[in-house]
Amino acid sequence: MDGPEFTIEQYYALNKSIAQGTLTVTYGDKTVTYRSLDEMLRIRNLMGAELGLIKKDNGRKVGVFSKNWKKCP
Repeated sequence: MDGPEFTIEQYYALNKSIAQGTLTVTYGDKTVTYRSLDEMLRIRNLMGAELGLIKKDNGRKVGVFSKNWKKCP
């Protein structure tokens, strides 16, 4: 796998710190201090997508329209 490999423990620790309103996350014997809540949220979304916990959003939306649409009685 290319890029960072995250663990579920890191994901849960990050979520806990976000909920507590702190920029410092501790898991195992490591401590990470983030620069902002925005950075934490972006990393959390990246972790969740990589771990398969949240759906990756490719940003594409498709609208479907039909000329023959009729109201139901």
